[in-house]
Amino acid sequence: MQKSLNSLADNKTSLPLSEAMTIAAQAIGEVMTGRSLTEVLDELEPHERPIVQSLSFDALRKWVRSHELIKQFIPKTPPPEVEHLLSVAIALFLNENTEGKGYAAHTIVDQAVRACGEYDQTMYAKGLVNAVLRKVGLLVEPPAGERRYPPDPIPMFVPPWWRANLKRNYSKSWQSILFTQAKRAPLILRVNKRQYSREQYQALLNEAGISASPIDSVAGVNLSSALLLPNPVPVSELPGFYSGAVSVQDAGAQIAAGLLNPKSTDRVLDACAAPGGKTAHLLELADCEMVALELDGERLGKIGGNLDRLRLNSPKIKVVRGDASKTAWWDGALFDKILLDAPCSASGIVARHPDIPFLRREADIRALQEKQRGILEQAWKMLKPEGLLLYVTCSVFPEEGEAQANWFAAEHSNAVRLSAPGQILPTNISDGFFYALFKKNGQ
Repeated sequence: MQKSLNSLADNKTSLPLSEAMTIAAQAIGEVMTGRSLTEVLDELEPHERPIVQSLSFDALRKWVRSHELIKQFIPKTPPPEVEHLLSVAIALFLNENTEGKGYAAHTIVDQAVRACGEYDQTMYAKGLVNAVLRKVGLLVEPPAGERRYPPDPIPMFVPPWWRANLKRNYSKSWQSILFTQAKRAPLILRVNKRQYSREQYQALLNEAGISASPIDSVAGVNLSSALLLPNPVPVSELPGFYSGAVSVQDAGAQIAAGLLNPKSTDRVLDACAAPGGKTAHLLELADCEMVALELDGERLGKIGGNLDRLRLNSPKIKVVRGDASKTAWWDGALFDKILLDAPCSASGIVARHPDIPFLRREADIRALQEKQRGILEQAWKMLKPEGLLLYVTCSVFPEEGEAQANWFAAEHSNAVRLSAPGQILPTNISDGFFYALFKKNGQ
């Protein structure tokens, strides 16, 4: 980035809104060049990340609405640096003081104008930003008795091919999918059952003044460790977080371990394991022999970090760098159970990663299909007779879900498809996932 993400703020305890807006605008600029927002945010100092993530996520969630307003007041598209700063500021107007945490209109305008001075390429635009945001403020929060600005029914951006795919496959629910994903994702916890029951940990939360309610099932699958926090808190405030009592994990993702139902005698492969959430969940349920496989060297370290925090590491666990579509890493010993959380479009987890629609291209889907099939083929060879393979994607596109399960069953006469949820669409407690469970009938 033009101005180092790590150098903007000297105050190590808090970040002024103007500086956070500048960093968020620059982060959005990085997304527009094809970088993952998660990767960009990882470059920030710990005190910078929460507010910058909040600002940039909201700007991306409200992209359609903010750009309607930018176009209304600036007929000629402004330079990207100014456009991105305006999108961050306008998203604050559109938050409508959610949970009383919004900023006053005059504060948004003042801090955005100050933000222009934080960056050489926007310094000239102070007057423009001031004028546009004042007009936006009057439109979004008009004087008493005047008509409010009508909200776009779907404020989140998705490219035309993405919307067409949803319309084609979910003619009655495509809008609700986008509505759901345009909202902030809830904070959902998974209690480490090696340390606490869900009821015991919920009591700890209550003692800490943190409200939580159990999530008993998703898509007909019982969950025994999931807790929903209606009012999110930093993980540092969660009792026992750093000693492994609990993890943050979407309720839909918690289905995987239960479907595989690991036993202490099982040899299990998590074929695309990073960052290790599902690996850890399997180990919380059973002290099994585990191979956690990951190709990305940087992400590989996160698996070990998670296992260390959760106090799950043991000699029975191997974290291995390798390509799941190849056999170079494999020692030839077959597995009882395989979890294949395959690389995919991530179209089901947009509520948690609103940059995804900006990063994906239609051609990606076919390439991902081929990669998924290659990994499925290799994983099946590594599975014992009578073993179980669970195919998972965090996608809502059938090309990566049901179409792949049907292809796999047709190609392998010894693959018996067992009961599993299939396609799960995003809800207020779950991201979008696909689950298909296969049993190997003979060799």
